[in-house]
Amino acid sequence: MIQIRDERAADVAAREHLLDTCFGEARFTKTCERLREGRLPSDGLALVVEMDGRLVATVRLWDVDAGGIPALMLGPIAVDPGLHGLGIGHTLMREALSRAAALGHRAVILVGDAPYYARFGFTHERVGSLSLPGPYAPERFLALDLVPGALDGADGMVRATGRVVPSVLPAEEFRVAA
Repeated sequence: MIQIRDERAADVAAREHLLDTCFGEARFTKTCERLREGRLPSDGLALVVEMDGRLVATVRLWDVDAGGIPALMLGPIAVDPGLHGLGIGHTLMREALSRAAALGHRAVILVGDAPYYARFGFTHERVGSLSLPGPYAPERFLALDLVPGALDGADGMVRATGRVVPSVLPAEEFRVAA
């Protein structure tokens, strides 16, 4: 039995291990990673799947500006390779999109496998005149309106708008003068 739940701080090591297993070091070189860098996922949209007490899947959605239109960028989504074909990724995607809509988000963009994401309603056509700040395969740049017409007129560069990861002050800044 699987349980989809919000990601917790204690999940970080397991999530990173899963992402390394699924995507390797190349994941850090992708254009979408540049948009996520130094940002926190959108509130309530960092999810994991637990099965028998083990983290087996993850997805995060990030706040972006899609050519002047507030949107989310999905990714990465990963499922333990030994569990592919069981519908875990499908179930996790449906839950993530449902939560995004319930939280009032209007559109989701991603870079991914068009045939896979078509089953959720993602199309290249909904990207319109949007572009990403770096290299990507245009045919893999996909979008979904959670609210019909949400991306109508979207034009320009996608940029990160989400919450910035809080910086931690060096230890010497916390010392009390003697």
